[in-house]
Amino acid sequence: MSECRYLLERNMPSKQFQKRVEDFVCGHCGATVSGNGYTNHCSKCLWSLHVDIFPGDRAARCGGLMEPVGAFLDHGEWRLTHRCVTCGHAKKNRLSNEDDMEMLSKLFEGK
Repeated sequence: MSECRYLLERNMPSKQFQKRVEDFVCGHCGATVSGNGYTNHCSKCLWSLHVDIFPGDRAARCGGLMEPVGAFLDHGEWRLTHRCVTCGHAKKNRLSNEDDMEMLSKLFEGK
C-alpha cells in the first residue's frame, strides 16, 4: 500500500458506530445532559449538535445546532429528524426513554 493511500485511510472517519459516553450542556436550551454512549441530542428540548459524519466519530467540522424538524415511527420506535441550522445537513436519530415526549408532542402539534 502506498504511503499516501495509508495516510488517507488512516485519517478517514470510520463508518462503524463508535460508542462515546459523554456528558454535555445543550447548546440550545442549556440543560445538562448525561450521556450513555448512545445519546445524540438533548433529552429536554430534543435539539442536537452537528458533530458526527458517522455516529460517534466526531469528524464533522460544522458544529452547528441541529433542530428537530420531524418525528416518525419506524418499526415501533420513535425517530427524530434533525436538520443543521448552519449547513442544512439532515439525519435521523432514535428517541430514548429519557427524552421528553411531552416536548415531542409540543414541537409537532398541528403539523
